[in-house]
Amino acid sequence: MAMTMGELWTQVGSLMATLLFVWAIIQQYFPHQLRGHVQRYAHKLTGFLYPYITITFPEYTGERLSRSEAFTAIQNYLASRSSIRAKRMRAEAVKDSKSLILSMDDNEEVIDEFEGVQIWWTSSKTTSKNPSVSYYPSNDERRFYKLTFHRRHRDTILGSFINHIMEQGKAVEQRNRQRKLYMNNAKNDWGHKSNWRHVPFAHPANFKTLAMDPEKKQGIINDLIKFKNGKEYYEKVGKAWKRGYLLYGPPGTGKSTMIAAMANFMEYDVYDLELTSVKDNSELKKLLIEVSNKAMIVIEDIDCSLDLTGQRKKKKTEDGEETEEKKDPVKRAEKDEEKQSKVTLSGLLNFIDGIWSACGGERLIIFTTNHKEKLDEALIRRGRMDKHIEMPFCGFEAFKVLSRNYLDVEWHDSYHKIRKLLEEAEMSPADVAENLMPKYEGETTDDCFKRLVEALEDAKEEAEKKKKKKAEEEGEAAKMAETEEAEKKKTETANQHSSKETRE
Repeated sequence: MAMTMGELWTQVGSLMATLLFVWAIIQQYFPHQLRGHVQRYAHKLTGFLYPYITITFPEYTGERLSRSEAFTAIQNYLASRSSIRAKRMRAEAVKDSKSLILSMDDNEEVIDEFEGVQIWWTSSKTTSKNPSVSYYPSNDERRFYKLTFHRRHRDTILGSFINHIMEQGKAVEQRNRQRKLYMNNAKNDWGHKSNWRHVPFAHPANFKTLAMDPEKKQGIINDLIKFKNGKEYYEKVGKAWKRGYLLYGPPGTGKSTMIAAMANFMEYDVYDLELTSVKDNSELKKLLIEVSNKAMIVIEDIDCSLDLTGQRKKKKTEDGEETEEKKDPVKRAEKDEEKQSKVTLSGLLNFIDGIWSACGGERLIIFTTNHKEKLDEALIRRGRMDKHIEMPFCGFEAFKVLSRNYLDVEWHDSYHKIRKLLEEAEMSPADVAENLMPKYEGETTDDCFKRLVEALEDAKEEAEKKKKKKAEEEGEAAKMAETEEAEKKKTETANQHSSKETRE
């Protein structure tokens, strides 16, 4: 038996040596066209004997060798698979990624599985032997992934698995990317081709630290989750996959912090749109086109942006001051024309809810204002601003969140007094937080709460003065109205007497 096995291996070795010798002769002496025919038939023979199919995914494609999306998706997919454990790894710092990307090292092979089908992944590279000169410098090494599977699973791999790894890879890339905060360029004055410029978005706010009533906060979280998972639902009802939020309330109530918390929760980029820097409605549409999916478009203090509410801001100049612009009316008119934005309410409404609003998906549009009553009803109706969120003065539940955040305190003896004062005084969460924050090393918790109580008492007195003053003003206005009415009646009576005497 051992002799038979030895003879078998000897015959296999002889056959392999013969094939290699014949192939060397073909490569050396056969014409190029004939070699092509030989290779073609050799591949057919190999395909008949070898039941596996191999798909190659190169790292770079196209004339300018741009990085392949498929290669990147596979790299992210393999890095996220905990069941795949390569023995040799390589770490890369990828642009716009929060962390290093780990991938299989060259010539490493791992086994994967999908719906019971076994799959082999191989990471390889090739090196160009012929140096080339190009305007676009590039490394001579070319990396690629090879996917190998049995041919009987062809439909499963090509029909489902390829789409699966692309979706999973893009999802991993989305989670690992460095999110950005964008601002719109004014006339592209930075020399950028894009209408947006960005910086890394690193705001630490989250819903856990947001000072708000827990039930109201949970309602907002549930609404965001429903939107994020609602792609099929929005398609079903025939609506663009977007949602509008109006945040309104007094200054210091946490509107900007709410925006940051929402962005961190949804893992979206933030586009801070400054309407006064937008030239006209056409430029506004161009800005919208460049907004990515999974993004938040924010317009803060919408009531102060342009003449959208009938409250255009007036220029303030000192009395008696005569500037060069006053001397030259033409120059002043040209400068005013240059500064003035021609974005209209109609243009903004189309931006939010018109045909152009459907040129992307999974977007939130957020307006903030201190004066909701000043906004045009068409701007904040449902369908444009779908959810209105009031950001009120600090209540007791919001105060408890701030107390935990700033002092790590769950309960204090002064809580009962603070609760009563918060109901009577009007103090924003920002002011409460400032009073709770320790001001020097070694300041005790009792000192912080004492300072807050004093500030609340002052705010209570101020609120009572305002109420008293308002009541007095209303009383005076009522008296003036009564006086005017009495004078009016007196005038009418006198006119009637005068008319009667004239007739007599």
